[in-house]
Amino acid sequence: MEKERTGNYQDVAKYKLEQAIDDLESAKILLEAGKYKAGNNRAYYACFHAVDAVLALEPKAFKRHKDTLAYFNKNYVHTDIFSKDIGRKLARLEVIRHKSDYDDFYIASKEAVSWKRLPVTI
Repeated sequence: MEKERTGNYQDVAKYKLEQAIDDLESAKILLEAGKYKAGNNRAYYACFHAVDAVLALEPKAFKRHKDTLAYFNKNYVHTDIFSKDIGRKLARLEVIRHKSDYDDFYIASKEAVSWKRLPVTI
């Protein structure tokens, strides 16, 4: 039987940030290997988990990604806690991830996933 775990919202945020870092490292490996669709997915989730880590401190959680990102944009981007550039990059990355995961005819390329365009860096 697994031991019950206890913690606080900072622990949840830390865990989500660790997920984000792991996803970002995976994205870099995949993109360098030319696995652009899979790299797009991991890059998006790195950013999403980082946003989720910020919201965990409120604490605030949503079931749908679009609700999480909308709340983040409304309460953090539009209030200039995070730059509008980050909001735009998150939106772009969400579109790329969706195309990579669900559009059978989407051709992912190195140019489309340039690290300079992502809201985070390694």
